[in-house]
Amino acid sequence: MTQRTFTLDEAQTLLPVLESLLRRAMEEKKQIEEIEKEFHEVSQKVFASGGADLDIRKLARRRALSDQAVQRLKDAMAEIESTGALVKDLDKGLIDFPCVVEGETILLCWQLGETQITHWHGMEEGFAGRKPVDERIARAKRKSN
Repeated sequence: MTQRTFTLDEAQTLLPVLESLLRRAMEEKKQIEEIEKEFHEVSQKVFASGGADLDIRKLARRRALSDQAVQRLKDAMAEIESTGALVKDLDKGLIDFPCVVEGETILLCWQLGETQITHWHGMEEGFAGRKPVDERIARAKRKSN
């Protein structure tokens, strides 16, 4: 399967939708982590003093909530990925957009909280290698398939 590539304008146009999906995915991840922490604490309590005082119904409801959050997280991630954008770090809210500039594939790099795409990096560099978007990248056209 050929990887989708973007121009800077195409990637920029997708940001509002992707930001909404990314925020939803991050919220679901947070809920999953909170519930998993609760289950870990219950597990520790059971290990330390036995489980005679467990509210099984409450635990079952929390597990169902976690399962629903997992599915919503998967759905949000699948929607983002269906656009061709790449979620690089869900905790930090990093999304990359493959872009071809002068025959080389680079990644336009956007982080949650930024109002527009202003940086890019090479395929192997990652976030630490971010550089400002320059005129050459702004002018890049869509790669013909």
